Amino acid sequence: MHAKQTIEQINFLKQFVSENRIKRFDDVISQRSNYLQIVLENLYQAHNASAVLRSCESFGLQTVHFIENKNSLKISADVVMGSSNWLTIRRHKESDNNTVKALTELKKQGFRIVATTPHTNAYTIDTLPVNHKMALVFGTEIDGISSDVYELADDFVKIPMYGFTESFNISVCAALCMYELTTRIRKTVPDYLLNEEERQEVYLNWLKTSVDKSNQLLDQHFQST
Repeated sequence: MHAKQTIEQINFLKQFVSENRIKRFDDVISQRSNYLQIVLENLYQAHNASAVLRSCESFGLQTVHFIENKNSLKISADVVMGSSNWLTIRRHKESDNNTVKALTELKKQGFRIVATTPHTNAYTIDTLPVNHKMALVFGTEIDGISSDVYELADDFVKIPMYGFTESFNISVCAALCMYELTTRIRKTVPDYLLNEEERQEVYLNWLKTSVDKSNQLLDQHFQST
């Protein structure tokens, strides 16, 4: 969609949304980022996937990738609490090997692939460099990341642990990683926020989510003008 058309649609839909809602949109989008993107590979527990989505939205991360080689994304409404409405969720499920395809595409877009694993001699989450945009990959609840992720990863990261338990629940791990990385990114990276084109696309999607029958209204309006 051309930028002019996007802006026209935004301005049209704004009339159906309250001033308070618009102010909230403006405040939230001013802090949104695609610098760090989350990749979930084959998660099968809906409450874990939903909790990760809720954390992504809370920390201001806009884009989440779900790789569906074995398991499809299932969202638990009681856990996600509507947060998925405000995220850009990319579902990778069309290829014979969705992991390779998704991570290769992210590399082409300039992302470093950072795999989370407790087993590798890796960066700890507090020492992982944040001077380059990254895609942080989480594997399944039982097996962790796949061999394809190991092969394609540029870096590995783990959270230090000092008890008998080998790993955190994946949703807890994701939230801890997001908190640490977004805190440092916001303090040290100059251009981590959405660019203008991204902001307009996201803003339009938020309005469409908020306005009942938005696509029908848009079609009727622009057919008559």
